[in-house]
Amino acid sequence: MGETGKIGRVCILPEARGLGLGAALIRAAVEEFRKRPQISRVKLGAQTHALGFYERLGFVAVGPEYLDAGILHRDMVLAL
Repeated sequence: MGETGKIGRVCILPEARGLGLGAALIRAAVEEFRKRPQISRVKLGAQTHALGFYERLGFVAVGPEYLDAGILHRDMVLAL
């Protein structure tokens, strides 16, 4: 199946939100993984309120919700 690239915590300052910077960061990270033939998918843990954001970037939610730092999350994957 290949290896999995992992995107860790992503944060955009409140005053910079809504400018497309978060999407640009995720797209850039995904493109870096695409350059590595051994990587076949990208995984991240998304706060549940941000699932739609990541879905619009092609990620799919997998598995159950879980708490991380007291905030509900769900794992998401993107096949490359």
